[in-house]
Amino acid sequence: MTELLILALAGFAVGTLGTLIGAGGGFIMVPVLLMAYPSLPPAVITAISMAVVALNAISGSVAYARARRIDYKAGVLFALYTIPGSVLGVFTVQHVSVALFHVLFGILLLLLAVYLFMKKSGPAKSLTQVAGKHTTTITDRHGVSYTYSYDRRKGIVISVLVGFFSPVLGIGGGIIHVPAMVQLLHFPMHIATATSHFILAVMATVTVVTHAVNGSYADHHVQMMILGLCLGVIPGAQLGAYLSHRLQSGLIIRLLAVSLALVGLRMLLL
Repeated sequence: MTELLILALAGFAVGTLGTLIGAGGGFIMVPVLLMAYPSLPPAVITAISMAVVALNAISGSVAYARARRIDYKAGVLFALYTIPGSVLGVFTVQHVSVALFHVLFGILLLLLAVYLFMKKSGPAKSLTQVAGKHTTTITDRHGVSYTYSYDRRKGIVISVLVGFFSPVLGIGGGIIHVPAMVQLLHFPMHIATATSHFILAVMATVTVVTHAVNGSYADHHVQMMILGLCLGVIPGAQLGAYLSHRLQSGLIIRLLAVSLALVGLRMLLL
């Protein structure tokens, strides 16, 4: 019972922060599980993380849908291109050693953190500067309108890569997708976090189904761990979506960068 309560509290924290920054929370879940359960292999850790990330993403997406901040056209397109990579990633992680897993995970997070800290926001591009790219306008529940343009081909390439690395590292992909959508595709931060969560809900669900078919959830203790974490993730995701409407995009980016740096350093020191 004590373990279940601790897992629920951890799930609540993961759900809140993961939804707030549109990352799903896997980047927190994986190192926490590695430290709490060092005997579990990376394949099991990532399988547990992806199950929690999937539920977190679905719960958070419902909240973001109510806020009308999801770009469904981009979300469906990018989600479809994450699926082949996510299936391949599930089978790849079974052949990754614990030591290599720690190094890859830590380096990836540190690089993303440094990029976000160093990247300076340039002047907004006008629609004439991005002629030929897909332009869209979204008006959210609060009456705020967002008009932006993005390169679909670039988004597809990013989505394929995210689809592969997400199950390999068990991070869900939002931790990569959000910075990429903001910095490379020029999505507004609030639209990027919401749309990334929608993409993550689709991709993580496919990953979980693949893990289930592969037998990753057959162990009873693994099932109980997932149950405990999910009990906290659902309300945490709702809180994270609520807070996202009340924080400035610059603050969300800084929270994302700090979180990446701290977790990346911890992973390299394990």
